[in-house]
Parts: sequence; structure tokens; C-alpha cells
Amino acid sequence: MISPSQPPHAPRFHWRKPTADEIAHFRARNEPVPFSYTALGQSSSGHPAGYTLDHNRVMLGRGEEIWKRACAALENWRMFPRVWTAIEPATEPIRVGTTFAMLAHAFGVWWMSACRIVYRVDETTADGRKYFGFAYGTLPAHVEEGEERFLIEMLADGSVWYDLRAFSRPRFWPVKMMRPLARRLQKRFVRESLAAMQQACATPE
Repeated sequence: MISPSQPPHAPRFHWRKPTADEIAHFRARNEPVPFSYTALGQSSSGHPAGYTLDHNRVMLGRGEEIWKRACAALENWRMFPRVWTAIEPATEPIRVGTTFAMLAHAFGVWWMSACRIVYRVDETTADGRKYFGFAYGTLPAHVEEGEERFLIEMLADGSVWYDLRAFSRPRFWPVKMMRPLARRLQKRFVRESLAAMQQACATPE
């Protein structure tokens, strides 16, 4: 760990990948902590004042088989670029209220941020469109503040889309100081997340 004096509800920084015990301790410490923002649920369609909005989507293919692959990939967090990001524990069911640790690795440093599932989407409309996904929101122990939604859509024409929508702003002081660099990482995540979902639908596990 880089500094033992980090506040108890702050993101954790390490020179090496955190161990399973460190991840479990981090999650347990953040279980009772409230969200770090008040605009809960607005990743579905809102744009809270003072936050940067990012909205990106990519077509994954067509038909029921692609839909099933995409939903399975989302439930297993395959939209996270595996080279430098991860969600722990990735095997736990995605339920509203569950707290996860988001791990990232860049510039020689690992860090853990705390997030919690805000809502799930599982809907079929009268005209045959399908929606499946969820959103997580940040806790105080996160480098950013805001909410991100991961959504799979199957439209009436059979096309299947991955839709990524988020509002955010820096919370941790180093991120505020290095905002352009943080935005580069966010845009990298978007690019690689879209590509990861395309790959997941092309080659299911």
C-alpha cells in the first residue's frame, strides 16, 4: 500500500495488485457507507448539473443469440477491459444494494474504488424491444463521483446494442489536479469497453 495514512473511506492505492484479503476488507469497510452523490438513478436519462455526461453505444449484432451472449457478458462484467480494470467479486450476482470494488491499473499504480448497484433493468416492451442492464454509483472511497449505466438493448428490427451512459466529476484531490489525464482514462475505458463487448458477443465464454 502506498500510504498507511489514507482516510478510511478513500480509494486505496497500491504499488502491486491488491490481494483477495485486501479487497474483501475494502468491500466490508464500505458496505455501510452511503453514496457520495444525491442524483441517484439519473444515469438512465438525466444530466445532473455540475457533472460531465458521457453517452456511447455500439451495435453488437442481430438476433436472439447475440442478445443472450450480450446479457451474459454484462452479468459477468466482461465490459470491463481485462488488461487494466476489474470488478471484484465478479462472480457475485448483480443485485441492487451490492457493494463492489473496482480495480484499475495505470502508470504503475493499482487503485481500488468502491461502488454499489443502484438499479437493474429487465424489460420487454409491447412492440418487442428488450432492455437488460444495471447501473452502479460511487461511494466516498472512489476517485470519481457519479453513476454509470451498462445496458443491452434489442430493438424491434432485431439489432442488439451495448449502451454505456455515465455522469461523473472528480472527487479525490489528485484526480481534480490531473483532470485531463483522468478524462483520457475515462475515454480509454469507453473505447475498450465497447470493443470488449463486441469481442464477448463474437466469442462467448
